[in-house]
Amino acid sequence: MKPSLQPGIRHTLKYTVPESKTVPHIYREATDFQDMPKVFATGYMVALCEWACVDLLKTHLEPPLDQSVGILVNLSHTAATPAGLTVTVDATLEKIEGRKLTFSVSAHDGVDEITSGTHERFVIDPVKFNQKLADKALKAGTARS
Repeated sequence: MKPSLQPGIRHTLKYTVPESKTVPHIYREATDFQDMPKVFATGYMVALCEWACVDLLKTHLEPPLDQSVGILVNLSHTAATPAGLTVTVDATLEKIEGRKLTFSVSAHDGVDEITSGTHERFVIDPVKFNQKLADKALKAGTARS
């Protein structure tokens, strides 16, 4: 991690919601979702908030030695967003505890605030992480060649 990684750094991400990110497109094999409204799916909203935090970190980590993974998401989803609206996500690094990073996150769709809350990420060594993952897959008997 670079010395520039400090609490208070901020990032804004804008994203125009396509129809492919609405509820009927999440888990296409789950037929119940097919009958739901065509609004920005909560799962995609959460991932968009994670994306804003990952973007914030890009210039403050030391790739390929550092990457981050999400470890906690605490976000509301308070307003429906139809496809075509642009969502603006604001992320702020609030706290650093060793390799654990805590962000405050909020998002607005131009009409309503659609989420606010917190997200935590952990800075990892990707080589060690991938080795542990491979070991786990092998132990479970699902190793891929």
